[in-house]
Amino acid sequence: MGNLSALHGVPGLDKLLFLRDIMTALNDKKGSLEGGVAGENAAPMSDFIRDMVREDLGNNKHGGRVATRFPPEPNGYLHIGHAKSICLNFGIAQEFNGVCHLRMDDTNPTTEDIEYVNAIMHDVRWLGFDWKEKMFYASDYFGRLHQFAVELIQLGKAYVCDLSPEEMIRYRGAPDVPGQESPFRNRTVAENLDLFERMRQGEYADGAKVLRAKIDMNSPNIHMRDPAIYRIRRGHHYRTGDRWCIYPMYDFAHCLSDSVEGITHSICTLEFEVHRPLYDWILDALKTPCHPQQIEFARLNLSFTVMSKRKLLQMVEEGLVSGWDDPRMPTIAGLRRRGCTPEAIRHFARRIGVTKYNGLTDVALLEHSLREDLNRRARRVMAVLKPLKVVLTNYPEGKTEELEAVNNPEDPAAGTRQVPFSRVLYIERDDFMEIPPKKFFRLFPGNEVRLRYAYIIKCESVVKNAAGEVEEVHCTIDPESKSGGATSGRKIKSTIHWVSAAHALDAEVRLYDRLFTVEQPDADPERDFKTFMNPKSLEVGRAKLEPSLAGAQPLEPYQFERLGYFCADNRDSQPDKLVFNRTVGLRDAWAKEMIKG
Repeated sequence: MGNLSALHGVPGLDKLLFLRDIMTALNDKKGSLEGGVAGENAAPMSDFIRDMVREDLGNNKHGGRVATRFPPEPNGYLHIGHAKSICLNFGIAQEFNGVCHLRMDDTNPTTEDIEYVNAIMHDVRWLGFDWKEKMFYASDYFGRLHQFAVELIQLGKAYVCDLSPEEMIRYRGAPDVPGQESPFRNRTVAENLDLFERMRQGEYADGAKVLRAKIDMNSPNIHMRDPAIYRIRRGHHYRTGDRWCIYPMYDFAHCLSDSVEGITHSICTLEFEVHRPLYDWILDALKTPCHPQQIEFARLNLSFTVMSKRKLLQMVEEGLVSGWDDPRMPTIAGLRRRGCTPEAIRHFARRIGVTKYNGLTDVALLEHSLREDLNRRARRVMAVLKPLKVVLTNYPEGKTEELEAVNNPEDPAAGTRQVPFSRVLYIERDDFMEIPPKKFFRLFPGNEVRLRYAYIIKCESVVKNAAGEVEEVHCTIDPESKSGGATSGRKIKSTIHWVSAAHALDAEVRLYDRLFTVEQPDADPERDFKTFMNPKSLEVGRAKLEPSLAGAQPLEPYQFERLGYFCADNRDSQPDKLVFNRTVGLRDAWAKEMIKG
């Protein structure tokens, strides 16, 4: 089975062939979702990165060691794309008896915050991974990185440059235009050491000078044209305070942090492929004893959302969402609050695989993984989102029965529960039509339906308000149609859910849809991605719930029968004010949508 992220844009017959392969993968039940990243009983994963690690182990390349790392910048919350990288890096470490470090790439004091650090740690743990004692910060190495920069200057391989950022861009040239050497490129070692020390002491304004690697201004790789490796940036660092006013650039700090930590395989996304020669040049120039191997893979691009932390932050700051954990956001915090499980995310990461080429993964595949996981674990309950009152005219007033309901047909150990039944019920308004079209088999005047776990009822009449809207439906029950009764085996075309009005709990329900109306909202640089935001991505309503939900714990999954999977909101739901989020609907329309496309 190939990688599933390349489905976007596959036309005609090819799309149907892809669909065949996809459905084969979706029906593969060999992997257990409970068994860690790859599934306890799943076959060993194989992709070009794992194959490379196996080959390195076979050749004893790193002395039989495997050390990976997940190095996020603490300048925002992690999203589902980071989850793919987390599963890959920690997964490889687990599979090959290695270690995976968690390292905060905190080299920019103006954008980083301890809030983000704590959120990142929480998300990684929630996904099921443990870095144990291998927690690091790039800021731990500021002293060593500074010394590495001094060493490059002493080797004649770095110099202080006074060009402005605009001049540097102009001098750098373009991929098809050779660069032009800086007029400051041939400063002496002594002069560069002096200027770099004065940069460190804070003598110069932000942006007045930078330290650049001295490589090749005619290199076909523009990233090798004397890139900046240190810049002046005043800002209070959340860990080091005001101790530093110069900070290393990412390309300089990253490779050396990897080396200091003894990383063997530095796995990053595909956009860093052109940075790999610089990664290697810095380590070779400094003759570091540990030279990790940088390996690139395609990042996750998910349809109907954006995967840029900058754009996600923009939506948060402009109040377009309620925060980083808004359930419509692709952040791990948002997915968690919506009711997504770590098992589903890990299984999703396994399904989409690891490739060397970019593609667009349909968000429906994530929804399918989630739906598949929740189907096994979620307890079934009855809830009515658009209540319509039903009065059972031949059922005794004041009488209440306790009916047995199955908690989860996928899990016999889940057992049963008792659901109260009384004379007045609520059903879904969509389950009744006064003048139904053909093939409408639910409730209408003269028709019968079965109530889930209860009786067969027949619609006899309706009560309308002054506007002519149906307010009540009056029905009669077949008293022998309950399970075990004389007429319980009668064939009825439709079964609907219900809630006893006398016992119903009131709740707020939040129905979430995709955050954007187009597959790739940020594909066109000429269009503001926010113009594609879905105005119906959140609908809030009032619902009636069966009483067993009174003790619902935050994020505990439930299937509202016939309606979808829901959970109590972990921020707003309280015992006296129930708030439920819809995680995902029951219907898996992914294959149908693909065929239509």
